[in-house]
Amino acid sequence: MSLVLDAAAQDLLFREARTANTFAAEPVTEEQIQAVYDLVKYGPTAFNQSPLRVTLVRSPEARERLVGHMAEGNRPKTATAPLVAILSTDNEFHEELPRLFPHFPQAKDLLYATRPARERSALLNGALQAAYFIVGIRAAGLAAGPMTGFDPAGVQKEFLDDDHTPLLVVNIGRPGANAWLPRSPRLDVDEVITTV
Repeated sequence: MSLVLDAAAQDLLFREARTANTFAAEPVTEEQIQAVYDLVKYGPTAFNQSPLRVTLVRSPEARERLVGHMAEGNRPKTATAPLVAILSTDNEFHEELPRLFPHFPQAKDLLYATRPARERSALLNGALQAAYFIVGIRAAGLAAGPMTGFDPAGVQKEFLDDDHTPLLVVNIGRPGANAWLPRSPRLDVDEVITTV
């Protein structure tokens, strides 16, 4: 193998990891989520902008409100997952740039002065951070069920504000009975990588 990561870690993070559709009743603790964030916060973003924001949906009342905005097929698993996270982007991330990227504090005003520029950048970099978050959930020995099947405008109005754009809803927990669909195929290396 050409990878430094041992085979067990590769399996945990990628080969054996799957999108869970059912979850065991075991709770997901604040300490587990803190450990996930403390790991994944180091994933790279442009100018270290870090636009991802995570809203944990823990109370039964909030869960009920969220389930109402999920696509029909996603409602049962969102209703029963031990923890649900709404991953969104902060479109005002540039306000933190002088602190997060002190080497070039002018980036705030030179590159991200307009809302459209911030939204484009937040979408790309927030999606990167969402992927790191999912891998972090796996690193904690948990399963993630990321979903885009929800009403973004409804979730934004219910849980966020005009400066935050929802990306994903992620169910989190230990996998339950019959948690996995069959593994779908992947593209081969020669279908993806081109050398020039």
